[in-house]
Amino acid sequence: MESGSMKTPLVNNQEEARSSSSITCGLLLSTSVAVTGSFVYGCAMSYSSPAQSKIMEELGLSVADYSFFTSVMTLGGMITAAFSGKIAAVIGRRQTMWIADVFCIFGWLAVAFAHDKMLLNIGRGFLGFGVGLISYVVPVYIAEITPKAFRGGFSFSNQLLQSFGISLMFFTGNFFHWRTLALLSAIPCGIQMICLFFIPESPRWLAMYGRERELEVTLKRLRGENGDILEEAAEIRVLLKQWKPLEENLEVD
Repeated sequence: MESGSMKTPLVNNQEEARSSSSITCGLLLSTSVAVTGSFVYGCAMSYSSPAQSKIMEELGLSVADYSFFTSVMTLGGMITAAFSGKIAAVIGRRQTMWIADVFCIFGWLAVAFAHDKMLLNIGRGFLGFGVGLISYVVPVYIAEITPKAFRGGFSFSNQLLQSFGISLMFFTGNFFHWRTLALLSAIPCGIQMICLFFIPESPRWLAMYGRERELEVTLKRLRGENGDILEEAAEIRVLLKQWKPLEENLEVD
């Protein structure tokens, strides 16, 4: 009798864990859309290498000019990365990714149609603004939408798509003109901008602003019909209450 009574709660707990930790179509779609930004990040990081010889030749750039062009993206990324946490907290994770796409599209178009080093550097700088936001918001969004049981694996997709973008840019750079390469690189940004309208906002961000109804709807989309969203929503609220005093202390310091 004792063994039977002990097994029943264990079985129930395992079933609850499985139901609240399932991989759903909504979760896969949301993650796929988010890591499109990681792919854009990888492409932007490696673009300057395969395009170097032709850009220097056609625009008459010196080694110093091209070195500055390469470094401008890092400078732009430093600027937006410094404020990315605050931006994502105020306007949301999805909106931040959308703004990053706007920066990147403008940057790629400026590079593609540049006829002097000024526009080339401006475009590279806007790419930096975009990837500075991407580097923060994408891993945060993925971590906040995935169940604890799969969080590590899903978070790995961020680095995987970055590496894929870097590798693909080096490979395709052998076959496309640098202007064409820049135009092609803007396509994933446009795709992500459209797809962002079809994925939910981060549950944690919704809870931060007390949007309880949207929180439950979002968790239902991400966890499926059998997911224990009430328990997860309660956990999110508890964590936010625990973090709030720490954030206030940091602001005071």
